[in-house]
Amino acid sequence: MDIRALCVYCGSSSKVRQSHLQAARALGSLAAQAEVEIVYGGGRVGLMGAVAEGAMAAGGRVVGIIPQHLEDLEAGNRAASEYIAVQSMHARKQLMAERSDAFCALPGGLGTLDETFEIITWRQLKLHDKPVILVNIEGFWDPLLRLIEYQTAEGYLRGATGLFHVVERVDQVLEAATMAPRPSLPDKIERM
Repeated sequence: MDIRALCVYCGSSSKVRQSHLQAARALGSLAAQAEVEIVYGGGRVGLMGAVAEGAMAAGGRVVGIIPQHLEDLEAGNRAASEYIAVQSMHARKQLMAERSDAFCALPGGLGTLDETFEIITWRQLKLHDKPVILVNIEGFWDPLLRLIEYQTAEGYLRGATGLFHVVERVDQVLEAATMAPRPSLPDKIERM
């Protein structure tokens, strides 16, 4: 599958492990080297800032999409190749999804969980069948994966494993996205 734009969901906190910040920078750099555009939440701090910085330092293109009310709070990255301020969180998530061929989640907080779960849910509802990848750096997503296993065992989820792919390192993201089956569903994200 050809990936032109990768949506990256990740945290905006800088008070995190240095290894997570380094991984985010590396993902941005790897994407730039592969001529894959980064689509992300538009911040310039935390992992958000690191992934954008890594991509731009390697000559890549970065599209930052940020809701107006978070522009000051998250220190919007106006240095991005394309910087878009939208009216709401819903508009942000919608536009990020429309502009991307694949999605990946790096470590993050509630916002990262929200965005990741929404795109996985949209896939479950057959609104898209683009690849979704959780980057399980240093086991960060292990508790979430155990919860999903528990939900499946309790009968609340069926076939969750086909909804996303888990990799351990950022250097596996682009390969996992490219190896995913070519989307066969009509993309309904734009019409939501």
